[in-house]
Amino acid sequence: MSKKSFNPRQLRPADLLRIVNAIDIPNADPLTESQLRRHRNRAGYSISDPSNPQSVDLFRYAAWLTLEYAKPKSGPLSYDEQKARQAERNAEAVRSAQDIGEIPLVVDPDRKARCIASFRAFCETYFAEVFYLPWSADHRTVISKIEKAVRTGGLFAMAMPRGSGKTVLCQAAVLWAALIGAAPFVCLIAASAERARDLLENIKIWLETNPLLHEDFPEVTYPIRCLERITNRQKGQKYKGEPTRIDWSSDRVVLPVIEGSLSSGIVISSSGMKGSDIRGQNYARADGQVVRPQLVLVDDPQTTESAWSPSQSQRREAILAGDVLGMAGPGKKIAGLMACTVIRPGDMADNILDRDKHPEWQGERTKMVYAFPDANAERLWAKYAEIRADSLRNDGDGSQATEFYRSNREVMDVGSHVAWPQRYNEDELSALQHAMNLRLRDEAAFFAEYQNEPIIESVGEEMLTSDAIAAKTNGHPQSIIPLACNHLTMFIDVQQKVLFWMLCAWEENFTGYIIDYGTWPEQKRAYYTLRDIRSTISRAAPGAGLEGQIYAGLDILTDEKLSPPYRRDDGAEMRIDRCLIDANWGQSTDVVYQFCRQSQHAGLLLPSHGRYVGASSIPFSEYRRKRGDRVGLHWRIPNTVGKRQVRHALIDTNYWKTFVHARLSVAMGDPGCLSLFGRDDKTHRLLADHLTAEYRVKSQAQGRTVDEWKLRATRPDNHWLDCLVGCAVGASIQGVSLPGVESRSVQSRPRMKLSDMQQRRF
Repeated sequence: MSKKSFNPRQLRPADLLRIVNAIDIPNADPLTESQLRRHRNRAGYSISDPSNPQSVDLFRYAAWLTLEYAKPKSGPLSYDEQKARQAERNAEAVRSAQDIGEIPLVVDPDRKARCIASFRAFCETYFAEVFYLPWSADHRTVISKIEKAVRTGGLFAMAMPRGSGKTVLCQAAVLWAALIGAAPFVCLIAASAERARDLLENIKIWLETNPLLHEDFPEVTYPIRCLERITNRQKGQKYKGEPTRIDWSSDRVVLPVIEGSLSSGIVISSSGMKGSDIRGQNYARADGQVVRPQLVLVDDPQTTESAWSPSQSQRREAILAGDVLGMAGPGKKIAGLMACTVIRPGDMADNILDRDKHPEWQGERTKMVYAFPDANAERLWAKYAEIRADSLRNDGDGSQATEFYRSNREVMDVGSHVAWPQRYNEDELSALQHAMNLRLRDEAAFFAEYQNEPIIESVGEEMLTSDAIAAKTNGHPQSIIPLACNHLTMFIDVQQKVLFWMLCAWEENFTGYIIDYGTWPEQKRAYYTLRDIRSTISRAAPGAGLEGQIYAGLDILTDEKLSPPYRRDDGAEMRIDRCLIDANWGQSTDVVYQFCRQSQHAGLLLPSHGRYVGASSIPFSEYRRKRGDRVGLHWRIPNTVGKRQVRHALIDTNYWKTFVHARLSVAMGDPGCLSLFGRDDKTHRLLADHLTAEYRVKSQAQGRTVDEWKLRATRPDNHWLDCLVGCAVGASIQGVSLPGVESRSVQSRPRMKLSDMQQRRF
């Protein structure tokens, strides 16, 4: 690229400064704009070309400086003379500083015209470092509606996924509207006055520092730069002897009054969502006209607190409808843009976006994902979630999950449609993986902030207390089976330090009894947590690695519990029918499958995986059933063994946690009641804390309403809750059913005659 050529006889002041300051002179201060203005005022036309008075002749300027330097110095002055001359110099300096001199010419008029005509071109040209990814289809739609609202009026509300740039788009729209003179007064409104001032501050920084804006809109940026961030200069600033009337305060900006400028005297103000802050905004211009806001930009007008308060949401809606839309004054319409995020159903943003409730706002909801992978891919994504969670729990970075996705991406992407394919992090492979990672991190936040379809939640009523559960004892001795029970199930929850286990007896109608529970190795304390456990697997099985320790622990525990018979009240002996072992914990998955295959009790053992099936998830009932699959009440045993050569059970944990809590709520003596052994409620204090470690939230999404269970904020242990769920599922697998509840756990086969069997054989 060729260098720019200069005519030394006709230099622009800015070019002269660059040339002079490019000369490296030791111990010399650079020539400043204010110094050059003073020199030009003193020298007049003697240092400019007569054909172009606004230019500077470099040779004449150098000669003038030489003559000034060579002027004879006068003799000593009296104190009064020195004081008077200093006052005159100070006054001249003030006058010189107040007048900003000539405004630089536009560097690229064609580029400026193109950006004035198109908001999209404006964003792409002056904020390329902000909008560096290709636009999505949703972005293009939103940009088009923003331009329409700015140019022709109307109201437009948009909800975009968090991180899509909606706030920056709104700020850029404010600046664009001001620079092209679309409205004499633009108001920027946020949830609070402090937030609104922060948004305005960003716009001010752009005007002060953006180099391309300075090249194409010098009539706006040059007077601002002349302030040098010293706001006291704004009152006296002049251009060609006339005040620029610039206002550069924290909550309001008035762009400089420059003849011929599209943005001359445009006002940009900021305000919080309070009626007292919004009402009465106006500005008296130099021509006597009083202007009021005609364009309003509203960015995230609600807080989390206000979204959860129906009264606050209604109040903010009223402010928006009355105070905000009435800012233009009687008989005048106001144009408005609102960028929002739906926090919960029925909040202010949700209502404004509803075209039935507020058709005037033309609400537009965009999503991060418009279609999730189909049911066949759900299994692989569940496996991906396990691998990723296990990696993060063990101080990893989730790269193993990324490699799993890389290997199965073709299948895992089937049926999906993401809005912005280019949006993903460096350590991710696609926008879909990025979205699924966000969903795994917090499903409720994902659907609210990234899908703009928040899950409807309401904390479940009549939650059992720890005291109520601990007190629900039946008087039966520990490990003794009540008379009417015909089934005995066990569950083992695998942790790195210890194995939690539980043993339950069941009647045919799902009346249940917790007859024993504990840990291996056994803890010699009445109350403890997983964090402060002293007797651990590693101490009980020294010399082995983690997998070896878990295998040894499972071998000892199952031999202790599955080998001996258990006595029923009538003297009959019973053995455990089914024992499920948790295989969800990543480092234990393979060793659990290996143990279930090699154990002498292999016929009773079944690895299990809990699945979080929320309101937005695909329910078990909608999975395509394959030949040989065993399907029961919200559990499945797929007819696949894979490389591990052992079948496993998949459990809808949300459903079964609700199920066992319902059984605990049933009164003693009623069918379907679940109770604890013994008579002393103090015995079961720790167990009761585990069983109440989670709370249920009723959630609605995609036409489904389910109970979703969440761990309490104090993060207590919940391992015996998992054990109780596993025991109940084991009973369902063995054919136990609750009257009135559909169960397909038992699949009876038609009887065959011996002759039929012989015909099949031959």
